[in-house]
Amino acid sequence: MRALSRRGMLGLGAGAAAAVSLAGCGGSTGSDGPAPAGGSRSGDAGRSATPKPTRTARPIGDGSTSFTGRQPHQPDEPVPLEPGQTPPQFVVFSWDGAGEVGNGLFPRFLDLAVEHGASMTFFLSGVYLLPESKKRLYDPPNNPRGASDIGYLTDGHIKDTLKNVRRAWLEGHEIGTHFNGHFCAGSGSVGNWTPQQWRSEIEQATSFVKEWRTNSGWTDLEPLPFDYDKELVGGRTPCLLGQDRLLPTARDLGWRYDASSPGGRQVWPAKKQGLWDLPLQQIPFPGRSFEVLSMDYNMLANQSLNTTRAPAHNYPRWREQAAGAYISGFKRAYETNRAPFFVGNHFEQWNGGIYMDAVEQALKHIAREKEKGGDVRLVSFRQFTDWLDVQRPEVLDKLRTLDVGQEPAGGWRTFTKDTAGTSGTGTGDPV
Repeated sequence: MRALSRRGMLGLGAGAAAAVSLAGCGGSTGSDGPAPAGGSRSGDAGRSATPKPTRTARPIGDGSTSFTGRQPHQPDEPVPLEPGQTPPQFVVFSWDGAGEVGNGLFPRFLDLAVEHGASMTFFLSGVYLLPESKKRLYDPPNNPRGASDIGYLTDGHIKDTLKNVRRAWLEGHEIGTHFNGHFCAGSGSVGNWTPQQWRSEIEQATSFVKEWRTNSGWTDLEPLPFDYDKELVGGRTPCLLGQDRLLPTARDLGWRYDASSPGGRQVWPAKKQGLWDLPLQQIPFPGRSFEVLSMDYNMLANQSLNTTRAPAHNYPRWREQAAGAYISGFKRAYETNRAPFFVGNHFEQWNGGIYMDAVEQALKHIAREKEKGGDVRLVSFRQFTDWLDVQRPEVLDKLRTLDVGQEPAGGWRTFTKDTAGTSGTGTGDPV
């Protein structure tokens, strides 16, 4: 496989329905009150672009991270669905790599989230906080020491990334992991790693976050305002590869979900090996007879056949097609089975930045539905997992009987009314 850019790698996804089923990965990189029942947080409209912890920070380790109290801007504690209640429409926007490389995309979408009361998940690549001068601290499984298929950020861009990750957490977003070197091809591919090698990769990814101050020598910068050992409860693998052998390690580490499964469908999720399996999904692709995976790179792969700088005269049409795909995926779920809708992105300016514009257009469309009074919740994967974990098993089992685009027979009032006492695991785990 060939690299798309210094920081982007072409990767395979399972999306059987798509003409070009490629999963883009990794990185492009480049009031604290609770929420009302609809899912938006109180005080969102007044969130500062430069938020500060509300309590005195307590340094952790070398001071790269710190404990600052409960994370601000979180929803109310989730509650089980009542009999006859319509499920909320959950939407998760997530970002692979989560590095700021001077293109302003990280703060652009943080600003958009503030405007619309949204929470998102940022899957941070650990090496994006490791100076290139210290790259030999990274010992990737089955690859040379210091290797990385997404390269390393400049010192200035690491500082920008730290600033935006700090802001993201203080504004209520989740910081997950995209691991480290983003190896998708050859014998060193993450698809070949053992559970023990995944543990090594995770330990290194977390250490680069927890020890950026030691590794960089930048003692004048503010710490990250969270305990990463407690914050980290899920991730997405490079190129959506290697999930089966990652999961035993993730389960042992106490993770709660994984977002690495390729080619998912718009149905209610189940657990796999004890973790919630939250995959990218096949969604309608306007003007085409096949569906496309709900990630910016997969739009690109089907439009410009992996070329990131196609002729500009195509951009307006492709931008509308990509936005239309996201909006169609949302509408199909919202108007039928209410399955959660997951979107994956990279902070990239591929094909003139049209995919960033498309994601923004889709987010604004979805936010308008929320503002009309619909129970639409723009949440992080962690927040969605919190909701899943308090639902009655028989209710989740019943929701999983609905296929893609299938409305509940007799309407929601009837469909979810008679689940009490029904046997079920609520997990979907293989027996």
